[in-house]
Amino acid sequence: MFEEIQFEKTVKPEPQEILAFYERQSHPTTAGAEKLQRMLDNTFCFVLARQQGHLIGLARGVTDGLWGRLAECKLDPAFQGPACITRTDGRVEHDTSGIARQMAVLVIKALRESGVEKIDALAHGTEVDFCEELGFKKMRGVVPMELEASVEIPEQGVASPSAVA
Repeated sequence: MFEEIQFEKTVKPEPQEILAFYERQSHPTTAGAEKLQRMLDNTFCFVLARQQGHLIGLARGVTDGLWGRLAECKLDPAFQGPACITRTDGRVEHDTSGIARQMAVLVIKALRESGVEKIDALAHGTEVDFCEELGFKKMRGVVPMELEASVEIPEQGVASPSAVA
């Protein structure tokens, strides 16, 4: 099956094609065209996987010039292989064909060629084994944190925003 897959490295894929792929995956990026466009504009590189011209997977990398991130690696469920249990978590998907791995490797290579000093990835439970198989290590002393953009930051009696230059 791997022989039938073509990999394409690109800076900007067609938004309509990416949107259709995300819709097939029930990905939340489909919520708005402007969010999708912003994501496309702020991505350093994409690797697309195709079978007979049909988009079946995508991976993308982002960078600020020093740090790079494997931001996403999605593969159509029809190409993920049978369900399996991993060392650390149960997972439904499994990259038996190596398509997702090849997409990730091509993104990592592009980030390295751009001169980044480190590359990270956020692995959500079921993706830990996948990232470890690529050579990523768990960061010691780092606590993953997030802030929903809609959450107000509490006032703390420090300089007001207008006083900050």
